[in-house]
Amino acid sequence: MTAHAAEPTPAVPPMPERNPKALREAIAGYAPQLLPDFDKHWKWAVADAYDISTVPAFMARWWGEYAIARDPQLDAHMKDLHRRASDSTDIAEARELLEEASNIRHQVRRLEPGQ
Repeated sequence: MTAHAAEPTPAVPPMPERNPKALREAIAGYAPQLLPDFDKHWKWAVADAYDISTVPAFMARWWGEYAIARDPQLDAHMKDLHRRASDSTDIAEARELLEEASNIRHQVRRLEPGQ
């Protein structure tokens, strides 16, 4: 699954330009289920705070969220990892599953516009 995160299939839309406006447009177009939380987080963390220093952290989080949500197979895989970790009674197994999910999140945050 690791290579899948770095190499989207042709049906997966490319990553947008790395700015809040382009990311919001991509979310609205390809992962609209994320839009309410994106807007709420933007309002709380940036707009209402009058603090643009929070934009890099905001972008890092939502860049990764969109990168996963735009790819139905990757999104399903992430949900499955979390479900299996939650259901596991073996702490080592749960840790491995969550580490895999964490590694995927770190990888997708490195994606560049157009990938």
